[in-house]
Amino acid sequence: MRPFLVAGEHVTGAETRAVRDPYTGDVVDEVAVASWADVDRALAAAQTAFETTREQSAYERSKMLSAASIAIRERAEELTNLIVSEGGKPYKNAKVEVARAVSTMQWAAEEAKRFTGELIRLDTEETAKGRMGLVRRFPLGPVLGIAPFNFPLNLVCHKVGPALAAGNTIVVKPASATPLSALTLGDILVEAGSREAISVVTASSADAERAAQDDRVAKISFTGSTDVGWKLKSLAPRKKFTLELGGNAPVIIEPDADLEHAADRVSYGGFYQAGQSCISVQRVLVQQSVFDAFCSALLPRVEALVVGDPHDPDTDVGPLIDSGALDRVDTWVREALDGGARALTGAKRDDPCYRPTVLADVRPDMKVSCREVFGPVVTVAAYETFDEAIDLANDTEYGLQAGIFTSDIGRVFRAHRDVRVGGLVHNDVSAFRADQMPYGGVKASGYGREGLRYAMQDMSETRILVLSGLDL
Repeated sequence: MRPFLVAGEHVTGAETRAVRDPYTGDVVDEVAVASWADVDRALAAAQTAFETTREQSAYERSKMLSAASIAIRERAEELTNLIVSEGGKPYKNAKVEVARAVSTMQWAAEEAKRFTGELIRLDTEETAKGRMGLVRRFPLGPVLGIAPFNFPLNLVCHKVGPALAAGNTIVVKPASATPLSALTLGDILVEAGSREAISVVTASSADAERAAQDDRVAKISFTGSTDVGWKLKSLAPRKKFTLELGGNAPVIIEPDADLEHAADRVSYGGFYQAGQSCISVQRVLVQQSVFDAFCSALLPRVEALVVGDPHDPDTDVGPLIDSGALDRVDTWVREALDGGARALTGAKRDDPCYRPTVLADVRPDMKVSCREVFGPVVTVAAYETFDEAIDLANDTEYGLQAGIFTSDIGRVFRAHRDVRVGGLVHNDVSAFRADQMPYGGVKASGYGREGLRYAMQDMSETRILVLSGLDL
């Protein structure tokens, strides 16, 4: 039985919860369940420890985070298998996630050393002679990090890394389906020297909401569903938030695109880890003159994807996280087919998996188009003009990331200006993310930015010191 972590100490609660392998249904481990009293102690400890962490030197913060990065690398195989077992992520994708976690924590270590301010001249008016401004950033205080199941290690690193690098403390609430990776990361950070600054509590959603409203929490970093994220923000409107929410990412394929390359990338970006990624490709918009050629290149690649046991290194598409997710995806696809959409491939269950699916003739109001499927389903649609492609890309409440395949750099910059998303990826799919880049959405897709330096800015506040009487 795995205990949870309160200020570096292992705690066993009165209740336990089984963590099950989504593919086999076997129990991977039992975890202790944190009560509100446990969360309360974690928040109190975070508040107390902040008096120490806010005064840490950049060297101390960087050394601790670098040690954590090294430990993740040394335990890579263990963590990879843990991610596969608790989340059903294919081994090849889990291995990449662990490598990214190593990089994320090392970036945090490096940014801790670069996290500085600036000098600005204030003697720009006659009355301000001899004045200089020193602008510095200071940590906010305890951070509440709420993480999802689909990246149970690296997305926790994206909350813990910048929080500690900026001098904050953090209480992490991992997804109930996948707490083991976060608990292991917590142990790694304690061993690396963070101790009182980190808690990982396996709390209920209700207690997470209560914690978000607690005055001791200075900042909430949430990754998860759109509805839950905006609800949290409404419960604590005066707090600082980072919300990384849902998407139904578009990809535009122009007639000058390398169609073989585009088909390769869409067959990956739409179906890796069974489409359970908020930047997974969902809507593929193809210029009419190359629509048939692109589909002819895409379908054999999709049909060649290996579906099944995520523990098998050759598997491309594993199970959905649970039966409820599988039922929902199947229902949405059935609704689309009943409404006139065509299945070019897939559109069938293979419990606990869903076959990679490509749908055509999908109306914009169908759930597989206008909602976030969060499953291995991609829609393809033809457009005539580039203006139409941009309009179709924007015809959604979401705005996280998008992709565009073209050699026309003018159209790339036009799309960068006009497609309302947090990030546009050229000659690749929306699913690309480098961990140091600013990452987040607009519209219903979120608020604020992740990416180490950018997250640290969101986890700190600016103060200016006005120096007077200087001989400038």
